[in-house]
Amino acid sequence: MMQCAGVAACRHMLEPRGLMLPQYNNAPSLMYIVQGRGIMGTVFPGCPETYQSFQQQSETEQAEFPMGGESWRQQMMRDEHQKVHRFKQGDIIALPAGVTYWCYNDGDVPMVSMQVYDASNAANQLVPRERRFFMAGTHKMPQRMFETEQQQTMGMMQPMGQSIFAGFDTQMLAEALGVNVEMARQLQTQNDPSGEMVFVKEGLRMLMPSRSQEMQQQEFEESMPRWQQYGEPMPGMHNVTNGLDEMFCMMKIRSNIDMPSRADYFNQRGSRVAMMNSQKLPIMNVVQMSASRVVLQRNMMITPYWHMNCHSLMYVTGGQGRVQVVNHRGQTVFDGQMRQGQILLIPQNYAVLKRAAENQMFHWVSFMTNPNPMKSQMVGKESVLRAMPLQVLMYSYQLSMEQARMLKFRRQHEMTILGPMYQLQMGSNE
Repeated sequence: MMQCAGVAACRHMLEPRGLMLPQYNNAPSLMYIVQGRGIMGTVFPGCPETYQSFQQQSETEQAEFPMGGESWRQQMMRDEHQKVHRFKQGDIIALPAGVTYWCYNDGDVPMVSMQVYDASNAANQLVPRERRFFMAGTHKMPQRMFETEQQQTMGMMQPMGQSIFAGFDTQMLAEALGVNVEMARQLQTQNDPSGEMVFVKEGLRMLMPSRSQEMQQQEFEESMPRWQQYGEPMPGMHNVTNGLDEMFCMMKIRSNIDMPSRADYFNQRGSRVAMMNSQKLPIMNVVQMSASRVVLQRNMMITPYWHMNCHSLMYVTGGQGRVQVVNHRGQTVFDGQMRQGQILLIPQNYAVLKRAAENQMFHWVSFMTNPNPMKSQMVGKESVLRAMPLQVLMYSYQLSMEQARMLKFRRQHEMTILGPMYQLQMGSNE
């Protein structure tokens, strides 16, 4: 099913002081930070290296890189790179297709993330299947979550992959990079056992604002008016951009979706729904994806719905609940209990119903293949049933006028999140 929808998912775990080596993908993706914290660097072509540092050159560096004269030594005394981003649990990170990124765990616990790729996106002109291109190290192709049981039983394994440098002629590569052949051969890492992640014994050092400075900046941004916070035009003014700088270089790539204060729907029992679309994070327009975070208290439900313009991939982050999915024939294509770590693809226009267990909460994050997903709800204040005339309901379902009114208005004050209604179990006498 996931392969047909052109969607793929991969779970990463990065140990403390672990570095995920630079890579890029043929498809845009969203990454949700399930646990931990860290630093991510992204490289947007054409954007300036706005982080600059200067340091004294050691005698070792002078001996190791004797070529190039004074100008070479001056270059060795400084470092400059594009912006790096701190992230923490609950963050959604948007990564456009073809953009190189790397990740480092500067925390004390393993960093766990779920990354979802939309290979059917227009940005991918290859076959609709996710491909990861590595700039360093060697790697095994990850076991995709859309493999069939037969493929997994047969133990079908992808061959070991190498970095893209490994495919070039060593001599030509050395000349292109302006380095000696030995260094070019080292870049190719043809027999490197390190894989796609390495351990940085002394810790990774680079120029970036402190964590407290970033928190202050984040609090300042959140206190700004919406049109300033998300780069939207001021009310009454046209949107004026200055090209690449405005579109990519200064664009935020992450935002936290776990904070209760950012919920779009909230009820008194603590259940909540938060959405991350292009209105809140404009880079979603670039990756053409979005996300939502749902936390349901015990025995509560999400109104039955279908997505009108996208597929949705659901990843359970905790608790337990029952999920049902119905296709265009009215057939139940999925009906089961879902627990932490499980995923489920819900195709476009398939109807879905979700309910938390009686003795546990149920929470998950969903990834959608549209920057502004449209949801058609079947129950509640914004439902399709509420929008229909009473007599249409009467004749469609062979109901009396009173039954049609009950169907239309029973949940009239609830929206998205539905509380339990035990009295309905008493039968039709009500």
